[in-house]
Amino acid sequence: MQDQKQAVKRVTGAFALIDSLRRHGVQHIFGYPGGSNLPIYDEIYRAEQAGEIKHYLVRHEQGAAHAADGYARSTGKVGVCLATSGPGATNLVTGLATAYLDSVPVLAITGQVPRSALGTDAFQEIDIFGITLPIVKHSYLVREPSELPRIVAEAFHLASSGRPGPVLIDIPKDVGNAQIDYIPVEPGSVRRVGYRPTVRGNPRQINQALQLISEATKPLLYVGGGAIMAGAHAEIAELSERFQIPVTSTLMGKGAFDENNPLSLGMLGMHGTAYANFAVSECDLLIAVGVRFDDRVAGTGDQFAHSAKVIHIDIDPAEVGKNRTTDVPIVGDVRQVLGDMLQRSYQLGTEIKPEQTQEWHSHLSQLRNQYPLTVPHPEDGISPQEVIVELSHQCPDAFYTTDVGQHQMWAAQFVKNGPRRWMTSGGLGTMGYGLPAAVGVKVAHPDDTVICISGDGSFQMNMQELGTIAQYGIGVKVIILNNGWLGMVRQWQHMFYNDRYEATNLEDGTPEFARLADVYGIEAMTVRQREDLPKAIAKALSHKGPMILDVRVTRDEDCYPMVAPGHDNSDMMGLSS
Repeated sequence: MQDQKQAVKRVTGAFALIDSLRRHGVQHIFGYPGGSNLPIYDEIYRAEQAGEIKHYLVRHEQGAAHAADGYARSTGKVGVCLATSGPGATNLVTGLATAYLDSVPVLAITGQVPRSALGTDAFQEIDIFGITLPIVKHSYLVREPSELPRIVAEAFHLASSGRPGPVLIDIPKDVGNAQIDYIPVEPGSVRRVGYRPTVRGNPRQINQALQLISEATKPLLYVGGGAIMAGAHAEIAELSERFQIPVTSTLMGKGAFDENNPLSLGMLGMHGTAYANFAVSECDLLIAVGVRFDDRVAGTGDQFAHSAKVIHIDIDPAEVGKNRTTDVPIVGDVRQVLGDMLQRSYQLGTEIKPEQTQEWHSHLSQLRNQYPLTVPHPEDGISPQEVIVELSHQCPDAFYTTDVGQHQMWAAQFVKNGPRRWMTSGGLGTMGYGLPAAVGVKVAHPDDTVICISGDGSFQMNMQELGTIAQYGIGVKVIILNNGWLGMVRQWQHMFYNDRYEATNLEDGTPEFARLADVYGIEAMTVRQREDLPKAIAKALSHKGPMILDVRVTRDEDCYPMVAPGHDNSDMMGLSS
C-alpha cells in the first residue's frame, strides 16, 4: 500500500493520456488541433519538447486517420490520430471506416465539449461516440478523468488483438484539464471482460483439414489480409512449399506470399489474373486463410469455387461460413493455426505425392502461358501498365500505397512486394487514401523508399496533404497516372452504360500537378514521352526529398481481365486469347 501511495502523483487528465500513449510505445501522432482538444495539445507540446513524441500536423483530419492507418499497416503497431470535436471528429469517419473494413489497428482520440455541455447542442458538439459505433471495434466517452489510463491500455489491447481494428476515445475538454491522482497502467495489464478472442484452432478440425489436404488433387491456397495482419507469411510459405500448393491472394493479401515464387498465381478476383481465377473455379480443395469471401472475389457466393471443399481459417468467427459454405471451419489466429497445422502434419506424416497433383500443376502452367498479363505499348502515348512495370522494376523493395481505381488494379497486377509493403483501401475503396497513407508509412520507415501510386481523380481528394509533406520534408514519391478521367467509372460507363460518360471527364478543372507541387516547394516532373519515363522514375527515386511525377498516360485504356458483377470467376472479359 505504501508503494502505491508513493507511485501516485497529481497530474491533469491530458498528461495521463499522453503519458499512457508513451508507455504504449507511441512515438508519432497525426492530428489537427481545435478548441476542445487544446489541453491534449498542451501536453503534446511538452512531450515534443522532451523528445518523447513527434506530432505531425495534417491539413485535414481525414489525412490524419489515413496516415495512422498507413503507419499501422506497415508496422503492425497501433497508429494514432487526433482531432477536435464536431467537424474535426466527423472528418475522421471515412478514415476509421477504411481501417475498420480492412482490419487495421488505429486509435482515434477526439476532443469533446465539457461534460456539463454534453447534450446541449453546444458549439462543435457532436455525438462521435454514437456516429462511429458501426465502424470501430469499440468507442469510449471518458466521463471520469481517473479512468483514462485504464481506457488507453484497454483500447490498445482491443485495437491490436483478435481481429484488429480501430478504437475511438472521446475526451471532454474538462476531463483533459481535470487534476487526478495518476497511477500508470502498463501495456498488457488490463483485459476487457468478455473479450477473449480464440487463438488456437480446434485440434479435431486441424486433423480434418490435413485429411482433406492429403486427398486433394487440385489444391489451392487463397490468402487474404488476415494473413498479413497475423504476420503469417512464413507459415504460408512453408505450407505451400511442403505440399506444393499454388497460392493466390486477394487485393488485401498481397505480400503474404512471394509473388516471384513459381507457386504464386498472383491476385484473383474482379481484376485478378486469368490463371488465378480459372484455378479457383477448378480446384477441388480451397484453403482460405484470413479472407472474407467478399464480392470483389467471390461474387457468386456458394457458386464460388463450386467444385471445391473449403477449409476456412480466420480469427473472426463471424466471417467463417458467412459468404461461402465451409466444410472445415477453423477459428483462430491465422499464424497460430497454420503453425499448429504444420506441426501436426509432420507428426502424422501428412503428404501430397508429386504424381497426385502433377496434372494440376501442368494445367496451371498452361494457363499462365495462355493468359499472361499484357502490357500495351501504344504508338501515340504511354500505357498505364508500362509505368507500373518500370516502377516495379526499378524499385521492387519499396513500400507502396495506392489510391482507388484503375491504377490500383494495375498496381496490384504488376507490383510484386513483401509483407506489409502494400497499403491500399480494399473494403471501403477510399479515393484519397494513398497520399496521407504514404505519409504515415514514411514516418514509420524514414530510411525506406515509399511510393504512392495515384490517379488524377484520387489525388485531388486529399492533395492538401502536400502541405504536410512540405512542412516536415517527408520524402514520399508520388506517381500520378493521369488519363483525364475518373478511369474506373469511365470503364464501367463504357462497358455497361453504352458510353454515356456523365461526370467522369476531369480534363477541365484539373491543375497542372507539377506547378501545384512547385507552389508547395516540392520537386515535380511531367512525363509525356515513353523515352523519358525510365529516367524520370530514376530521378524521382534518387531524389532525397518528396517528388511528384505526373505521367500522362493513354486516355481510354481499360483494366483487364475483368469478372463482371455476379459472374463466375472463370467468366472473364478482355482475355488475350
